[in-house]
Amino acid sequence: MTTEPRFIVLLGPPASGKGTQAARLREMLDLPHVASGDLFRENLKNETDLGLKAKEYMDRGELVPDGITIAMVMDRLGRPDCADGALLDGFPRTIAQAEALDEALTERGHEISLVPCIAVPDEVLIERVSGRRLCRVCGESYHVKFNPPQQAGICDRDGGGLYQRDDDQPETVRQRLRVYWEQTSPLIEYYRQRGVLVEVDGDQSIDAVTEDLRTVVGDS
Repeated sequence: MTTEPRFIVLLGPPASGKGTQAARLREMLDLPHVASGDLFRENLKNETDLGLKAKEYMDRGELVPDGITIAMVMDRLGRPDCADGALLDGFPRTIAQAEALDEALTERGHEISLVPCIAVPDEVLIERVSGRRLCRVCGESYHVKFNPPQQAGICDRDGGGLYQRDDDQPETVRQRLRVYWEQTSPLIEYYRQRGVLVEVDGDQSIDAVTEDLRTVVGDS
C-alpha cells in the first residue's frame, strides 16, 4: 500500500526544546530532518548558486530574500531521501514563507500534513535559558536550578569557573522571544485555520513531551 508523503513543520519558541524533539521525531518517523540553518551552511560551504546569492545579501548585512530560502528548502525536499516526506525545523518563520512553501509543495502535489507546536510560557523559557552556566575550561553545561554543580560556580569535572553567555542573559532571551511572537507566532493561527496544528505542552519533562509528540504524529 502506498502512503502519501508526510511533510511536518515543527514549531516552538526559543528554548522550547524544539531541537531535541526534532532529533527524536526524526528517528521516530524515519524522515529526514530539514533545518534551515543547516541548509544555509551547506549551500554556503559548497558555494552553490543559491549559496552564492545568499552570501551577497549576507555580506551586505541584509536579510536573505524569501525566494532564495524557499529555493534552498525545495531543492532539499526534492532529493530522494525526502520521497516519503520530511520534518521541517526553523522554516517557515513568517506567513509569507509559509504561503510560498504551500504553493511550492502544491505544485508538486504535496501539502503540509501536520504542525506540532511546542508551547511553553515565556517566563519558563527565560528561567531555562538564563539559568545556564558553562565551564570556561571544558565547556561543560550546567543549570543553576535543573542541573547545578556540586559547588556553586565551579565545574565538577575540572574545577573551572562557570560563566553565563551573553546570549543567555534574561534581556537577550526576552528580545529573542519578542522576535518570535512578532514574526513567527502568527504561523500558529495560520496552520490552525488549515486544520493541521496540534499544540503540545512543552512545560514538562523532555521524555513526556516526546511521548505527547509520539501520540500526535501517530494519530495524524
